[in-house]
Amino acid sequence: MLNIGQPGKKWFIKSCTSHLALLMLFLLILTNASAQKSNSFQQSTPEAQGVSAAAIDSFLTAVGQSKHEFHSIMILRHGKVITQGWWNPYQPQLKHSLYSLSKSFTSTAVGLAITEHKLLLDQKVISFFPNSLPATVSPYLAQLTIADLLSMSAGQEPDPTTRIPFATDDWVKGFLATPIVHQPGTKFLYNTMATFMLSAIVQKITGQKELDYLKPRLFDPLGITGEDWEASTMGINTGGWGLRLKTEDLAKMGELYLQKGMWNGKQLLPQAWVEQATTFKIDQAPGVAQSKKDSSDWMQGYCYQFWRCRHNCFRGDGAFGQYIIVMPDQDAVIAITSETADMQGELNLIWKYLLPAMQPKALPANANADAALDVHLDALSLPPLPDPVQEENPKAFENKTFTFQPNKLNIKSIAFKFIGRDCQATVQSESGTYILNFGSGKWLSGQTGMLGPSLLNGAKEDFSFLLPAKVVGSFGWKDHDSFELKLRYIESPHSETITCHLNGSELDATVNYSFQYGTNKIELKGN
Repeated sequence: MLNIGQPGKKWFIKSCTSHLALLMLFLLILTNASAQKSNSFQQSTPEAQGVSAAAIDSFLTAVGQSKHEFHSIMILRHGKVITQGWWNPYQPQLKHSLYSLSKSFTSTAVGLAITEHKLLLDQKVISFFPNSLPATVSPYLAQLTIADLLSMSAGQEPDPTTRIPFATDDWVKGFLATPIVHQPGTKFLYNTMATFMLSAIVQKITGQKELDYLKPRLFDPLGITGEDWEASTMGINTGGWGLRLKTEDLAKMGELYLQKGMWNGKQLLPQAWVEQATTFKIDQAPGVAQSKKDSSDWMQGYCYQFWRCRHNCFRGDGAFGQYIIVMPDQDAVIAITSETADMQGELNLIWKYLLPAMQPKALPANANADAALDVHLDALSLPPLPDPVQEENPKAFENKTFTFQPNKLNIKSIAFKFIGRDCQATVQSESGTYILNFGSGKWLSGQTGMLGPSLLNGAKEDFSFLLPAKVVGSFGWKDHDSFELKLRYIESPHSETITCHLNGSELDATVNYSFQYGTNKIELKGN
């Protein structure tokens, strides 16, 4: 009987170890190759990509000292993420309503349909909707083309967007019935219903909602998931607003356009379409002095649902500061979500701090600046309301229901319950009863079936998919008889603040939507 005991065991262990090492090396190679082809961006220090971390830090400081409320930012240079940050309670995994930044995605859908020979730029709009036309088709309406819709030169004036979505379920018929007073293609007027018509046309020729049409052609290849898009009551995506995506998704869209339609070695969009969609098509302000144009990013020319910017950049943007900024000369992309009344002011900060920070070559490593920037990014937050001034919660509000007089918000009553230092409000309105939680000196996370503030509230839309809405709440006492409740809808740019004051047995409450910036407060009277 052969004795192969210990020597055989050593050989077996050595052999297994060698094969395991080779296997691990092979898996590592596969993992690295996969990572290079993955849909998530590689990360880098700013200096390695030719950008000063200290300059980015200065930009964030300037943002914090400004009147702008940023919710997120992601900066890409040479295809790598060099900065990303979310102002708590906003988070990377949350979507954000994009308002008119949605238009650039509608433009992309049109470009894909043209690529697939389903559309032509010079096709007449009336040809798609023979059963929705007015009794008399005017010469200008007969001339209106896809290109006119794309370039915001439909010829209608005033813009019908503030009327049609609130007045009728059939937005297509409403648009076609609106008089065209300028020859199509000759005069710029921002017209979001024109973008809706593009969405309706995409749906008409493909048999799919725009969102569904884009999913296998754009969203899936870019690794975008969880996207959704508002729709009219007739089931057509709104096109010019209502798309919700994450900040990284915006950066991916920007990088796709920066790379002229190429993504991971595949041409998702024809280069010719990218160039056509992002180059000057019409002057927004003909005759305006050049000195005024030089200081405005809204007078550099409009493209096909994109804007030209100063410094040879272009962008998609949405109300209150939702941005995809593409900087070809710098090989950079900046994605931003925010709420501001001064969108030009936000762009001015980018041109002042970030543009000059981008150098042609890599900069010397600066570990201290990188560490300081990381600390700053980790600390980004939007503070809750201050801690209450009361030593204990007054009993005047406790376990009482206050019934309101008829009001614009259709709120019938509100009741308060204090749990420790936190506050729970039960709101009853015509649409239902909602329980909302507010943290004392902190944000309390939750969700609600109550629709949040929006420019489109009251439109004839199906808003059901937006619910339940993700929210955070905070409250603080102003004095013994007054306190504030702040509710943030953290997948939108907006929040609302309710100020409550007890006056004997009566409750005076004021509701203020963040995008109204202290104006148009809604007064509620209760007892």
